[in-house]
Amino acid sequence: MPPLPQPDPEVFLVAPPLPPSGRRTLLGRLSLPERNYVAEALRTETVGGVILLLAAVAALIWANTSGSTYASVSHLHFGPEALGLDLSVSHWAADGLLAVFFFVAGVELKRELVAGELRDPRAAALPVAAALCGMAVPALVYTLTAALGGGSLGGWAVPTATDIAFALAVLAVIGTSLPSALRAFLLTLAVVDDLFAILIIAVFFTENIDFLALGGAFAGLAVFYVLLRTGVRGWYIYLPLALVIWALMYNSGVHATIAGVAMGLMLRCTRREGETHSPGEHIEHLVRPLSAGVAVPLFALFSAGVTLKGDALAGVFTRPETLGVVLGLVVGKTVGIFGGTWLVTRFTKAQLNKDLAWADVFAVATLAGIGFTVSLLIGELAFTDEDMINDVKAAVLIGSLIAAVLSGVLLRLRVRRYRALYEAEELDADESGVPDVYEQDDPEYHLRMAAIYERKAAEHRRLAERAGAASSKPDSPA
Repeated sequence: MPPLPQPDPEVFLVAPPLPPSGRRTLLGRLSLPERNYVAEALRTETVGGVILLLAAVAALIWANTSGSTYASVSHLHFGPEALGLDLSVSHWAADGLLAVFFFVAGVELKRELVAGELRDPRAAALPVAAALCGMAVPALVYTLTAALGGGSLGGWAVPTATDIAFALAVLAVIGTSLPSALRAFLLTLAVVDDLFAILIIAVFFTENIDFLALGGAFAGLAVFYVLLRTGVRGWYIYLPLALVIWALMYNSGVHATIAGVAMGLMLRCTRREGETHSPGEHIEHLVRPLSAGVAVPLFALFSAGVTLKGDALAGVFTRPETLGVVLGLVVGKTVGIFGGTWLVTRFTKAQLNKDLAWADVFAVATLAGIGFTVSLLIGELAFTDEDMINDVKAAVLIGSLIAAVLSGVLLRLRVRRYRALYEAEELDADESGVPDVYEQDDPEYHLRMAAIYERKAAEHRRLAERAGAASSKPDSPA
């Protein structure tokens, strides 16, 4: 009998089939390539999130046990003054190191647009709608709270961001085996969230523009693009060029992290014939650990050092600006993301995955209320008064902590269901290296499973014969 042909996995794993009704499944099973990418990305982000958590705790301890030392190190200046880069340590962390973080965000966004969940407008509707609502509602909650309390409206953007690394660190701590569909939703949501956060920073927190420096930055980006498209390789070319682009962008008055995003979006994230990974995927694989394990934790170390002495904590719930941040993160994010997801099912031909419940979407929406890295950055940009910046940072930390605790409780209530789904997704009974759920349309898989069951059946027949022979002996028990 000739061997059965094995179908190309890229053909039948692009997307799960539509239900018989023709309605699209929300939060359904990922394709195998997307599942593998998400697993790799989340593994790095989870480790980075734990390091980030430790860095934040270290910053709080340092700032509240030796505040003068923390302040002196944070405000220590270094860098070439002639180039306009004589910056403080905290400034280098916010404008320099976070450019690496936003570079990775740009690569992630480009990949999602050309090869991931956002390439299909129907699939993109869910994370885009959820992210937009998850930013608009917190901004509205902050604005209403601040306006009713007579506070400043300048911090409306602070509670709009989601910190994926911190959220995944919470998942790692509480040990929830979240199904890949929910993890992918959280990751894609954070990518879209980062895009709009970048636009907010570029549009609303740019005051004076040096058009000469900005033109130089755009010229550098054009050279960067041409070099990429002509196939020029070598880190010794791109790294100096990236530093020049970053310096020009900083001196232009536009936030320097925009340079990182722009360069990330220029990388090619589609594979050509003979390529195992696209250039974007390869560079992201190299840079992501640097971003998650070094750049973001160092930013947290010099930004999360909030002074919590006196009535700082109590004041968070009495001052309109800080109360608006807390309510925006805890209430606004949850209502916005959950509401946006529900609206997609209400007004499109989409239905929630039958293996999940709306309580799962609500829990993930609550988890997205953990706003840390970008929220702290926007808090520094939105206010100029040092005391107000300290209080807003305290509000970000408290709001994120409340969101983490609430989401942890909600996720723990469903942990058995999640564990069962996760184990089913990971089951590889034929030991082929591919989970069984992705091989149901592969004839070779069923032949391998048949051979496994035949071997087991033969072993049980042999054991049955041995047991029968033993029971027929004269001295065997009745």
